[in-house]
Amino acid sequence: MNKITVKDGTEIYYKDWGTGQPIVFHHGWPLSGDDWDAQMMFFLDKGFRVIAHDRRGHGRSSQTADGHDMDTYAADVAELVAALDLKDAIHVGHSTGGGEVIRYVAKHGKGRVAKAVLISAVTPIMAKTENNPEGVPIAIFDEIRQGTATQRSQYFRDFTTAFYGYNREGAKVSEGVKENWWRQGMMGSIKAHYDCIKAFSETDFTEDLKSVDVPVLVMHGEDDQIVPFALTGAKAVKLLKDGKLISYPGFPHGMPTTEAATINADLLAFIQA
Repeated sequence: MNKITVKDGTEIYYKDWGTGQPIVFHHGWPLSGDDWDAQMMFFLDKGFRVIAHDRRGHGRSSQTADGHDMDTYAADVAELVAALDLKDAIHVGHSTGGGEVIRYVAKHGKGRVAKAVLISAVTPIMAKTENNPEGVPIAIFDEIRQGTATQRSQYFRDFTTAFYGYNREGAKVSEGVKENWWRQGMMGSIKAHYDCIKAFSETDFTEDLKSVDVPVLVMHGEDDQIVPFALTGAKAVKLLKDGKLISYPGFPHGMPTTEAATINADLLAFIQA
């Protein structure tokens, strides 16, 4: 298996296919690089080099007790990028991975990043705070923590319904998609998943968004029940120096899977522009 060992001894697993301009995919909570199957296959066929890693504690990477915060996640990515000597790269992040992307690009990406994409991303900040009074109450994230800590397997099974919009009238439910989400989640560490909830909900990416100089595409479903569009994507694009927003009426949080054809086409157009 392809792995690198970062400074604290953690092994980070990654897939690295093809040649050409690199696209690095950053997955959401509590998943793995496998969540990008539809994008990896599409862009590999288009002649790109496609890379997807498993965040520490997730998937096939080390189940560390520590380091489950955005600064460490971004530093891990920086070590992976350096090890693979990636230049002129496109970084694409979904959900928690969107936060990881913008933190990486802001702190470590100078000279290596061509463009970035935030899909259904948690930026600029999810949780309700004094500075973000319309955010999601901490009680909601406490509920996610409780479910993850005490009944993770069943909680993850149930979580897929809203994640993919399968609770909406007329939705075509795929048991395979739900089972694949659960499979990825259960590969990872309960400790990493528990700690990551704080990282994705309470990290403030406002200054990261403001500081990034490369073009950034923000893609968000307007019916996202996990990371509400009005609190995140609609705000994030206004903080970017060179931002573009595409919002999708009716699309769910997991739209890279359920709406892969649309998302892939729009991603390709942005990359080639």
